[in-house]
Amino acid sequence: MKAKISKKRFFPNTLTILNMFLGFVSIILIMNGSFIEAGLFILLAGLMDIFDGKIARLLGISSKFGVEFDSLADVVSFCVAPSILVYNLYCNELHSIVGAVFSFIPLIAGTVRLAKYNLESDEDNPKSYFVGLSTPISTVTILAFMYFSNQLGGEDYYGDQRLGLALVCILGLLMLSPIHFPKVPLITFKSSSSNSILLVILIACTLSLFIWKGIALLPICLGYIIMNTLVWIFKTKTTNI
Repeated sequence: MKAKISKKRFFPNTLTILNMFLGFVSIILIMNGSFIEAGLFILLAGLMDIFDGKIARLLGISSKFGVEFDSLADVVSFCVAPSILVYNLYCNELHSIVGAVFSFIPLIAGTVRLAKYNLESDEDNPKSYFVGLSTPISTVTILAFMYFSNQLGGEDYYGDQRLGLALVCILGLLMLSPIHFPKVPLITFKSSSSNSILLVILIACTLSLFIWKGIALLPICLGYIIMNTLVWIFKTKTTNI
């Protein structure tokens, strides 16, 4: 029985290792100045992060080790990698110490966010939402800003420094906030109606990415953040009345 469980765990753990490896490769690419390619590797790491946990739950083999291992992989791909990217893209004109402080935000906010998630997670009763913006979504939003700016501004343009750093600061606050952000829905229409609605939205957003590519990613990320922030504010006010 233990041998069967061990074999089942091999696949999701392999995806977690791939997540970490892709994040590591992205760091190497950033150091070599290949920012667009590095972003693609981080996006692939995000896909691995989505599927490793869902497959583990589908197979009924979720474990505390899996949660901790997944978070360690996320630190590489969605905390260290974006911090190095921010430093290289938006801190060139700043004093090195000031630049280090700004670029440290994704790393410190992300690791605190992951530590809080691990303490509060309950594998027996998983929540349908994250408390605070997840580290992958925060990182993808930074990448979306980079791709959006590059697609509009042309080669070697990755966005206004001030806007980029302002976005980084806001995302850092959102990761540490009590705002609820829904998780990626289950890939089925047989679950709840809310899951089906989220799945339709996810499919529509995915199709828009294939059509408009980098232009579509930033509006999708900002729409997700703004909409869920407003919903949480409304629900909080309604509850307190």
